[in-house]
Amino acid sequence: MENNNVPKHLYFYSVGLSYKKADAEVRGQFSLDAVAKTRLLEQAKTEGIESLIVTSTCNRTEIYGFAEHPFQLIKLICDNSNGSVDAFQKVGFVYKNQEAINHLFRVGTGLDSQILGDFEIISQIKTSFTHSKSMGLANTFMERLVNAVIQASKKIKNETEISSGATSVSFASVQYIMKNVEDIGNKNILLFGTGKIGRNTCENLVKHTKNEHITLINRTKDKAEKLAGKLNLIVKDYSELHLELQKADVVVVATGAQNPTVDKAILNLKKPLLILDLSIPKNVHENVEELEGVTLIHMDYLSQLTDETLENRKLHIPAAEAIIEEIKEEFVVWMKGRKFAPTINALKEKLNAIKDSELNFQSKKITDFNEAQAEIISNRIIQKITTHFANHLKDDDTMVDESIEWIEKVFKIKAS
Repeated sequence: MENNNVPKHLYFYSVGLSYKKADAEVRGQFSLDAVAKTRLLEQAKTEGIESLIVTSTCNRTEIYGFAEHPFQLIKLICDNSNGSVDAFQKVGFVYKNQEAINHLFRVGTGLDSQILGDFEIISQIKTSFTHSKSMGLANTFMERLVNAVIQASKKIKNETEISSGATSVSFASVQYIMKNVEDIGNKNILLFGTGKIGRNTCENLVKHTKNEHITLINRTKDKAEKLAGKLNLIVKDYSELHLELQKADVVVVATGAQNPTVDKAILNLKKPLLILDLSIPKNVHENVEELEGVTLIHMDYLSQLTDETLENRKLHIPAAEAIIEEIKEEFVVWMKGRKFAPTINALKEKLNAIKDSELNFQSKKITDFNEAQAEIISNRIIQKITTHFANHLKDDDTMVDESIEWIEKVFKIKAS
């Protein structure tokens, strides 16, 4: 009996939100920590998702994966973060098939970064892929695509100057402090949080301000002590945060907390205070601005600060895009061949099943039916038909996914 169930077709999607349309507060609602990412992958597996990777940084939260409909992936983000579907619809994006592939290449090579040429994201994509693979959620397509993006990223970094010069949120922070705080070398600076951005900011502060009054506080004191030992700085206990805030002229907050850790209630100021919040979600409550003398600057503002370095980097975009196109073309050729081969094989099986049924019927109906000759003729016809379809799918102008879906619908087949 023929299988008349129309197969469900999967598409490759990229869904998410980034600094381009979502401000820091909204990005914070959709941010996913390590526990949330694992929970999301477990849910995806339960819901029958075949393959996906998830990234969540201060600038973006994105999923790349296979689904019948993008809402399956949007739901995974919303179910495992504090974001809502309504909020996602206002600021989120959905890319499908080739557009999704293009997007991953641009993200992974620093062309879509908030600061052009920032290659930090590629290590996060690698980590995300490894996480998904360990949970059985990374198929051959995903592995090949991620490896192609890594290859493009390396080549762009080595063969262009798109990441030349010092520019990052941490460097922009120090530039802002130096331009807006007089006599910075003699001011009291407090750094709260010693993660990656905190460490980079601290190193830049020491290097460029020559300040010897920098105090570090971290929830885990030994991490702060390790950094302070390298840079010869002061470390205080987390319990002393409220006291150190009163002494500071400049406070840099770069923690990974999910809720604000600094607000106006713990500030008892007797002098002006500049606060830079480099955290996603925001770790400084906006109510601090109600206090006289407080200036609050968030990383989104710092990321907009462009200088000569960034302008120079833009000159290398065409060379980077040419490298992406070259490596992406290799991937697309591999993808097309891999993508339509199962459909052609399934089509051949379906036509052979029709042939066998028909030959069996005719052999009973026609006297002296020459089954061997009919078999040879039928096989040649099937070969010619499938070759026509294969040539169509190989054509550069063919919309491969749509054509595969059409073939599978018409012949009621499902490629394995």
